[in-house]
Amino acid sequence: MSDALRFEWVRIRTLRSTWWLIASALLLNIALALGIALLTRNDPPDGEVVGIAVTGGGASSPVPLVGVFLAVVGILATGHEYRYGTIQPTLTTVPHRSALLTAKIVVLAATALVVTAASLVTTLTTTLLVRGEAPGLTDWPLNAAIPGHFVLVLLWTVLGAALAQLFRGVPAALVVILVVPLVVEQLIISLSYVPVLHWLAPAVKFLPFTAGQQLVHLGGEADAELFGRWASGGVLAAFVAIVLAAAWTLFTRRDA
Repeated sequence: MSDALRFEWVRIRTLRSTWWLIASALLLNIALALGIALLTRNDPPDGEVVGIAVTGGGASSPVPLVGVFLAVVGILATGHEYRYGTIQPTLTTVPHRSALLTAKIVVLAATALVVTAASLVTTLTTTLLVRGEAPGLTDWPLNAAIPGHFVLVLLWTVLGAALAQLFRGVPAALVVILVVPLVVEQLIISLSYVPVLHWLAPAVKFLPFTAGQQLVHLGGEADAELFGRWASGGVLAAFVAIVLAAAWTLFTRRDA
């Protein structure tokens, strides 16, 4: 297992795409925090406003800003091996498939947590530099939204790797991770408001990406069609677990 972890750590940090994606995630979140801080610099410190900057849009955004980039890191971490045909030498080096996939998930999860922490520090620092003050991290709603943000980014990262492993490539995984939350789920939500299609409304709370965004809910009136913060997070976690289990099973049973 230690060999697999070492192999995955060396591989992920030697991919230029990893650093470009992480840098893009951090810079875009800093830009968002800067814009919000400039627009609200004359207002009293507000946890909801700061939470939008810290979490990349909060629950109102269809996707988490940092989570999208880390999901692509996860997709490329697995998909590149099939795209460039390096999966066979990889399995020759680390022949235990379960150990290899476990190591990949562990390294990606650790990367996601570190990048999310770095994003938190940089956005709060940007806010403080512009406004001179910010609400405490232990104050509502930041004390609930920030842990939820860590979980959300972690789930997106693991899902990216699982989808690439399931489809054994990059394009299909990218389509799912982008088109489903941005197009398919938004269309279902919109159609649920049409009177003749109102029977779709109970299904909205089970849309994994929409439900997952409730992990960064920043207060105010919650959508009655959705579960609470952690129950909604459980919907996304269950979806990730199903995809990962399917990918894991196929990886251990089919040819490389």
